[in-house]
Amino acid sequence: MKLKPLHDKVLVKRTEEEATSAGGIILSGSAKEKPSQGEVIAVGPGKKTDSGDLMPVGVSVGDTVIFGQYGGNEIKLDGEDFLILGESDIFGVIQ
Repeated sequence: MKLKPLHDKVLVKRTEEEATSAGGIILSGSAKEKPSQGEVIAVGPGKKTDSGDLMPVGVSVGDTVIFGQYGGNEIKLDGEDFLILGESDIFGVIQ
């Protein structure tokens, strides 16, 4: 799979969340929420400012990020589900 995001876009693969609630209840597939964190797979070069300078994206490949549950655009590449997010859709990096 080769995909290079443009501008300030980031390609993310959602990470699976636990199938058990905090109280020990096993959740069915329909009761689970979409994961709101994932691993950065690819990063665009950055956004151009009004003066023409390139402002690099603040995340790197391999970072684990948190984003809005319904943010971005879902795509399928080579049979796998991915998400393309704008840098502004990412809330933070888990360290």
